[in-house]
Amino acid sequence: MSIVHKSEITFKVGLDENRVPEEIFWDAEDGGISNEESKAVMLSVWDHKKKDTLRMDLWTKDMPVDDMKQFFHQTLVSMANTFERATNDEKMSATMRDFCDYFAEKLELIKK
Repeated sequence: MSIVHKSEITFKVGLDENRVPEEIFWDAEDGGISNEESKAVMLSVWDHKKKDTLRMDLWTKDMPVDDMKQFFHQTLVSMANTFERATNDEKMSATMRDFCDYFAEKLELIKK
C-alpha cells in the first residue's frame, strides 16, 4: 500500500507574555478550513511504541466556562461514537453515552 496523498492540519497559537493562549487559529485544507478561529483544542496522539497517549489541551483565556463545559460534553459524546465505530462495542458505547447524559444533567447543559 502506497501513500498517494498527504494532508496537513496546522494550529497557530498566539501567546501572551506568560505563554498563555490568547488566540488559536487552524487550517485543514482538505476539510475546507482556512485560518479558522477557535477558543479551545483537545488533541490526542497514540504513541504505539510506548502504548501511551500524548495530549495537547489548549484554550484561550477568554473561553467562557459554560462553553468549556459544553465543549467537554460534546467531546465525550464524540468519543463514545468514535469508540463504537472503532471497536464495534455497542454495550460499552451505550455505557459511555449514559455517562454523557449524567454529565450533561449534572452540569445543567440540557434545557428542560
